[in-house]
Amino acid sequence: MIIGTARVTIKIPWSQSLKDKRMVARSIIAKTKNKFNASISEIEHHDNHKLLVLGVACVTNNTRHANSSIDEIINFIYGSTDAMVEDVEIEIL
Repeated sequence: MIIGTARVTIKIPWSQSLKDKRMVARSIIAKTKNKFNASISEIEHHDNHKLLVLGVACVTNNTRHANSSIDEIINFIYGSTDAMVEDVEIEIL
């Protein structure tokens, strides 16, 4: 079993409240879940309205497939929001 994970840090400079942040988070999470067979959730900085950290995971039997899936998801996140993706950490277990 191969597990592909990513930690995606997104800065939302125009956010004025947690409501704005959660609107961005829900949009990204819903779009990603609809398009890919992967798990995604907000994992850190729940009380910081300008910073969103998402955890992404997929399970497969092939390292190359896990890496490819995570790369596709990250590219999708880049294109699906006006917020700035600041950092991405990928790990294949």
